[in-house]
Amino acid sequence: MAERMVVVGGDAAGMSAASQARRARGPEELEIVAFERGHFTSYSACGIPYWVGGDVPERAALIARTPREHRERAIDLRMRTEVVELDIPGQRVRARDLSDGSESWTGFDKLVVATGARPVRPALPGIDAPGVHGVQTLDDGQALLDTLARTAGRRAVVVGAGYIGVEMAEALLKRGYEVTVLHRGEQPMATLDPDMGRLVHEAMDGLGITTVGGAAVTAIRTGADGRVRAVVTEGGEYPADVVVLGIGVEPETDLAGAAGLPLGAHGGLLTDLSLRVRGHGNIWAGGDCVEVLDLVSGTHRHIALGTHANKHGQIIGANAGGGYATFPGVVGTAVSKVCELEIARTGLRERDARRAGLQYVTATIESTNSAGYYPGAAPMTVKMLAERRTGRLLGVQIVGREGAAKRVDIAAVALTAGMTVERMTTLDLGYAPPFSPVWDPVLVAARKAVTAVRAAGV
Repeated sequence: MAERMVVVGGDAAGMSAASQARRARGPEELEIVAFERGHFTSYSACGIPYWVGGDVPERAALIARTPREHRERAIDLRMRTEVVELDIPGQRVRARDLSDGSESWTGFDKLVVATGARPVRPALPGIDAPGVHGVQTLDDGQALLDTLARTAGRRAVVVGAGYIGVEMAEALLKRGYEVTVLHRGEQPMATLDPDMGRLVHEAMDGLGITTVGGAAVTAIRTGADGRVRAVVTEGGEYPADVVVLGIGVEPETDLAGAAGLPLGAHGGLLTDLSLRVRGHGNIWAGGDCVEVLDLVSGTHRHIALGTHANKHGQIIGANAGGGYATFPGVVGTAVSKVCELEIARTGLRERDARRAGLQYVTATIESTNSAGYYPGAAPMTVKMLAERRTGRLLGVQIVGREGAAKRVDIAAVALTAGMTVERMTTLDLGYAPPFSPVWDPVLVAARKAVTAVRAAGV
């Protein structure tokens, strides 16, 4: 008799797990049932800002595999069906059909929790008014586009200046909106140190995006029709015909928590290296609903990225299918852009290093993305953190033009390998004038970091 694997969540981690498990074991050995409460499955949530902004012409381009394609691979995928209870002792889940409200129980031998993350939506007056949008799923993106299509006004306010906030500001700018970005921090992009965030701020100002720091939102003001009219902060009021929340996301783990599964300090599920939920041999979890080990600081973090979710799914599917695979952790690599400005980081910021109790030095350099004499050479700023006594690389941040962001991958590999900044200076990187100065900017920063480490002494 076939075992049954139940998957809760039909996006990157969940359906990658289902597909990998199916490759490992046929339907006569393993029955796979997956539940997805939305209208779409296996899509790129990271692409939503570019769809909203018009760079991606249609929604279908973001969908990697349709429900029909999953079903053709002998995966019983049930769309518009929300799992509302996990009965761990009874090894079953209760699901609700969102079309008619009917409910039923489904038993499992193996369970995969891939419930993702939800946009942070603070409990403020007017936060649920029409015209206020979070952007996490394709359904969210479609709802925002529908609002833009029927809204006559052209004033947009983005609350939050992280990756989603900055990307949505660009998308709305491209659609012809007057865009204001409100954020609580000293500079936008709190994933960077403030000195690097200042470069992003200057670039956004240059594009005509109004960026207001230290702006704590206190309410959403609505009109007589109930729709959003303005965003209210402690320091003023900003007119708005549409509001996008880019405050960040949090793990969607209410269901798992109610079932008694272990959660970490950031609200994400805790797993072992094989992504089994701690204390449960037949339950796995992956994607945006879990916490992962930071290989640099040694602490656990919640990082919502499609790259991790897809890797998690592959590992879970391999293990659930009878194989063996592990996910050792992350170094915190992420890239983004606002129009022509590329933004990248990996490893620790200064405040992360202080929080981890690490002594460190910093080095910041200005360079170009190609040889300075080559036509089109554009500026690039690289900031590097190294451990004071050992010279171990701790983190890198890069802000610049074309070719800047993906250079962070050099640092990501160095971090994963535990390299020192001195060892980095000998890396054999590719060189030709159209692609890099003779000393790549990352290596220039490493050389300066070596000098800082030596100057700090032991």
